[in-house]
Amino acid sequence: MASLSFPALPLRTLASTSSASSYSAAPLLHCSVPARLSFYSSQRRTTCPKLRCSRQFTVTCGTAITEINETQFNDTVLKANRPVLVEFVANWCGPCRLISPAMESLAQEYEDRLTVVKIDHDANPRLIEEYKVYGLPTLILFKNGQEVPESRREGAITKVKLKEYVDALLESISVS
Repeated sequence: MASLSFPALPLRTLASTSSASSYSAAPLLHCSVPARLSFYSSQRRTTCPKLRCSRQFTVTCGTAITEINETQFNDTVLKANRPVLVEFVANWCGPCRLISPAMESLAQEYEDRLTVVKIDHDANPRLIEEYKVYGLPTLILFKNGQEVPESRREGAITKVKLKEYVDALLESISVS
């Protein structure tokens, strides 16, 4: 039986588009069998399907977005002295992972005018119920402890449309 060999391919994490997030697939190969990557948490696990062994590694996300929970929501969002864009996401949500790089870029670009936080849907059921989050990802802008009217947006969005959405919201609440 012939042995399979796979070339080392540059890969990018779903959380970042910077060149610092590139890495080689070569370390993920074991016994010439490609390892499977799990993109469901910050702790990435690779599994060798041939030997059923696994290795764990961490993909570093940018620091512009802070993940918060129900206990931090009041202080971080409702008592904030500037607008806060809340992104409701889930680890299993494909569109959430899809917009992650755009959200990270937006958070860095607008860091002087806006705070961006992420809330895990599965770990924070009280907030999901309170804010009636039905689709993921859901974006809601808060200012002065209140949801900004008509700021709610559900589903994936391109980086350009995301920027237009945030610019329009910030203009509507007079933040320049």
